[in-house]
Amino acid sequence: MKLSVVIVNYNVCYFLEQALLSVRKAVARLGEPAEVFVVDNNSVDGSVAMVRARFPEVILLENKNNPGFSKANNQALRVARGQYVLLLNPDTVVEEDTFRLCCAFMDAHPAAGGLGVKMLDGQGRFLPESKRGLPTPRVAFYKIFGLAQLFPRSRTFGRYHLGYLDKEQTHEIEVLSGAFMLMRRQALDQVGLLDEDYFMYGEDIDLSYRLTRGGWKNYYFPGTRIIHYKGESTRRTSVNYVFVFYRAMVIFARKHFAPERAGLFALLINLAIWLRAGAAVAHRLLTQAAPMLLDAALILVGMYFLTGYWENNYKYVPTPFPPQFLLVAVPVYTAVWLATAYFSGAYDKPVRTVRTVRIVRGIFFGTVLISAASNFFDAWRFSKALIILGGVWAVAALLLRRLLTHYLRHRNFSLSKDKQKNIAIVGSEAESRRVRFLLQNAGVRARIMGYVSPVAPAAPAAPSGLLGEVRQMEEIIQIHGIDEVIFCGKDLSASEIMALMVNLPQRRQCPVSYKILPEDSQYIIGSSSKDSPGDYYTLDIALNLFQPRCIRNKRLLDVLSSVALLLAAPLLVWLVEQKEGFLRNCLRVLSGQRTWVGLRYAAGPRRMTQAILSPADAGESQTPLSEATKQRLELLYARDYTTGTDLSLLLRCFRWLGQE
Repeated sequence: MKLSVVIVNYNVCYFLEQALLSVRKAVARLGEPAEVFVVDNNSVDGSVAMVRARFPEVILLENKNNPGFSKANNQALRVARGQYVLLLNPDTVVEEDTFRLCCAFMDAHPAAGGLGVKMLDGQGRFLPESKRGLPTPRVAFYKIFGLAQLFPRSRTFGRYHLGYLDKEQTHEIEVLSGAFMLMRRQALDQVGLLDEDYFMYGEDIDLSYRLTRGGWKNYYFPGTRIIHYKGESTRRTSVNYVFVFYRAMVIFARKHFAPERAGLFALLINLAIWLRAGAAVAHRLLTQAAPMLLDAALILVGMYFLTGYWENNYKYVPTPFPPQFLLVAVPVYTAVWLATAYFSGAYDKPVRTVRTVRIVRGIFFGTVLISAASNFFDAWRFSKALIILGGVWAVAALLLRRLLTHYLRHRNFSLSKDKQKNIAIVGSEAESRRVRFLLQNAGVRARIMGYVSPVAPAAPAAPSGLLGEVRQMEEIIQIHGIDEVIFCGKDLSASEIMALMVNLPQRRQCPVSYKILPEDSQYIIGSSSKDSPGDYYTLDIALNLFQPRCIRNKRLLDVLSSVALLLAAPLLVWLVEQKEGFLRNCLRVLSGQRTWVGLRYAAGPRRMTQAILSPADAGESQTPLSEATKQRLELLYARDYTTGTDLSLLLRCFRWLGQE
């Protein structure tokens, strides 16, 4: 057996399918016996069924829980029979010659223990983690505190990603990437398998280091390429990523460095964890709150000038309003207007799809609420005219800020229209029709400009919808204003797709994005950057649960119900089976760490907050349900979601509110 390929999967069925299709072609081109393992860590998105149906040649190992990346890989490594073993992420695409070229390189370099290749993100950009140095305390310090990012090509500061080494040349390196980690079986038998103390991240650094300590060499080999979408369960920009990744560095330091050095390194890492986590939280909050803060500032400034103008020109007795009007009342007015605008959908994403009527409706209800409330408080009854004028200004301020933001991003003022993407399909006429069908059924707002043939058309007359040939792609993108290119995996090899992604020039503003339709698949897959988890178009039905309005209302219900339950806890806690868990869950839901009702057995199209109750719990209270039945019940819940459904489930399953 020449090669064993090991892929660990967790709820990324759409990526896994594409990865296995590319692996199948690469194994066929290898020309020698090979085996492919998929270790599934208790996925609930249909991954196991898909592998069984589409890839009968794959050796499938099903876990009943999620033991982590290291343990799952080791399960397959212990039974793998290949001369070389490859750890491959499910969110990758390999070229047809990748396995053949890599095995040939290892054959020609008997001292090589491990091999990594050139990795590209979903837009064809080089991923610097393709080659890495050992994260010694000094190297880790430079990375943690941003010096490596400021001076990526420095031999002193840029050692983490070895930015000073030519990415087009083969180099001996220290650390391989776990996304594509080809190793000699003989070397693994000598140094051992992955360290299972690492749950996610760090295990590739640890094993790479042990290979070099064992006398083997690790190489970066740019003679072949892979796409790595970065579709991990933990996003690189999340707080969870910061904790998991840097904690892995602490484990590495304590294991491999001298005790006195490990202590200092652990101290620096822990300091970095809190600094990075704080920065990640602050960045997320600032990004999400920035539009509302800008709107609040505009309203407050406008109200200041309106108040002065009204005092001097229209007030019956031209005297100033009391200080509490500007210091207390106006900020309260602003908060009410922004809150009602928010619940009216004025801040839904994408922003350019938000209609003016939502802003007007929200501010109108806010104005009515302020005016009505002021009647009950004589000391705070100021000017109804200023409340109305303030409401008019709030509408104008929100629209003005959106217009300016939209213009700076898109260079037009068509705020009320959702700009359709111009899509070009690269593939045969038959596959282009399939792409159109998928996009139409997925509800994608796009203008299909036509298709680009991979080969010269045989007919003398150009078929309908044909834009040209692949060699004319650059001109086609410019002339037709293409925003997105979809490559058909049935008509183009992975090597051809990667070559086009790398060589096609990109616009500075609104760059062209790329997606791939794998052969006979229902998923069109892509990723906008190395830090995004990837996205896709699919035939899946629309789910109410993931609409912005329902997400907003669900969160409001969680907050209000948690507050009410906490206030009534002295009475209600006796009705719950797990009393300590009840109070803990109330606080978790209030803080946003949990939601009362959600998906626990089925996977949605986006990551959800962990749920305490499932729609299946109500049915299971009478008779035990199979996993498939639970998933169907949750799908129906997500499709037809209303807040009333959550309220009903809360009442029916009240005694279980303390469960984990």
